[in-house]
Amino acid sequence: MKRSAYVQLTKAQLTLFLRNRQMLFFTMLFPILMMIGLGTMLNGGDASISGYVVDEDASEASADVAETLLGVAALGLAAAPDRDDALEALRRGDTQLVVVLPAGFAASLADGGDAASVDVFYEEQNMTVSQFGVQYVSGVVDGISKELTGYRPAVAAAAQPVESLGLRYIDFLVPGILAMMIMSTNLNGVAGQISSWRERGVLRRMQSTTLKARTFIAAQITARLLLNGLQAVIVLLIAALVFGTKVSGSWALVLFYIVLGTLVFMSIGFIIAGLAKTPESAGPIAGLISFPLMFLGNVFFPIRNMPDFLQPIVQALPIVHLSDALRSVMNVGAGIGSLWSETLILGGWLIAAFVVASRSFKWE
Repeated sequence: MKRSAYVQLTKAQLTLFLRNRQMLFFTMLFPILMMIGLGTMLNGGDASISGYVVDEDASEASADVAETLLGVAALGLAAAPDRDDALEALRRGDTQLVVVLPAGFAASLADGGDAASVDVFYEEQNMTVSQFGVQYVSGVVDGISKELTGYRPAVAAAAQPVESLGLRYIDFLVPGILAMMIMSTNLNGVAGQISSWRERGVLRRMQSTTLKARTFIAAQITARLLLNGLQAVIVLLIAALVFGTKVSGSWALVLFYIVLGTLVFMSIGFIIAGLAKTPESAGPIAGLISFPLMFLGNVFFPIRNMPDFLQPIVQALPIVHLSDALRSVMNVGAGIGSLWSETLILGGWLIAAFVVASRSFKWE
């Protein structure tokens, strides 16, 4: 391999990347904007509850219950003087719960017959938050009831807090965005560029020189590895500055999987370039492969949420295991020993794709 030719080809390829604004947008800027948008919208994670307490009984007993409910910070309840106004706010979606202590509440307590009623109205369209609020109100009311009746439980649950990783959606998303960028840059980029060079006769002219095929391929690999490394650094810096994410594991291991993923998707890109007769057909073929992989590839949401019949398919996809490996290293600090299955599957994809690409690649 001639070093000067290799260096010049690598520089030329990087220059083409930097001058191609459309390519830079779709392979770098667009995923970053997607990460910021999704991270901003979905990163909250905590259920926010708000509501009103309406005391229609205006008795000492109802006031004590209302005060107890208003003191529960997790419920975020505020006192409201009128039931109709509170329910109208609930219908508009301005709040999630309305707790009403109806007239006759104290009389029901004094009677000692049926349990005094506390009416809880909730927003039907937001079942997750509303049901959490209903259960919380029920627990508070149950505690008040037991206190009034002098009930002493025979069995009690002792809550023991366990420190968790405290992962957020953005921590799940960032490694997936990295995997998606690696796939897009190499699969779509290689297929489109190589087929375009073939049609314009660039590859034929290269073949007629003293340039060796291995020099050309080595320069392509080096340039794309440098590009993917730059993309990874930019994504991780933006994620750290905007969302406070961090890499818990080894940076060297993150780099290893970036290299492995680049080689896998470059090989698949060369297969598409070999099958496509024109650049116009290379784009749709690459899109037909990469677009489903984005949504089945463990990028935006966990694959465990997918239907059972899809599980064997998604478990065979290379982007799933690339996302898993990057996520395990970045979020959990996993080592190479615990990621042997992801590494083995990605290595198998690399070998298989390289063999097929070497047989299907054409200079002309």
